[in-house]
Amino acid sequence: MVSIDIGWVMIIAGIGLLVIEASQPGFFVAVPGTTLIVLGAVTLLIPEFAKEWAAVIIVVTALVSSIGTVMMYRKIAPGHKPLSTSRDILEGKTGIVVRAVTPGSISGKVKIDTGIWSATADTEIPEGKRVTVISSEGVHVKVKEI
Repeated sequence: MVSIDIGWVMIIAGIGLLVIEASQPGFFVAVPGTTLIVLGAVTLLIPEFAKEWAAVIIVVTALVSSIGTVMMYRKIAPGHKPLSTSRDILEGKTGIVVRAVTPGSISGKVKIDTGIWSATADTEIPEGKRVTVISSEGVHVKVKEI
């Protein structure tokens, strides 16, 4: 019967997890992968120490690799503020009518910057005309033709 040393099993499993992390970043298996590699190496090199201190090795390695992984991901993909549009920002902006705007209806569509907004107006405004935003009312805008 073949004897398999648990240290090698942990190292191979850890390397497998790091390969998965490299191919699917953000899956966050780098921490357990690193922990398995360190614990496997300690088990192979100092088996008696690993038996007595396995829990401490796991906690310390997981903590250090967690902090390292978080710091690495912050550098690779820094966070950004979520995009938002408030009614104060829309007032006074200009846009193009992409679907005819009619009074009393919000079925009209206006392209303002890179967004498409439902629109209404006091007069009918055909497609293709330039407009200015007079006000914002909920999720639609009130416009007038320029």
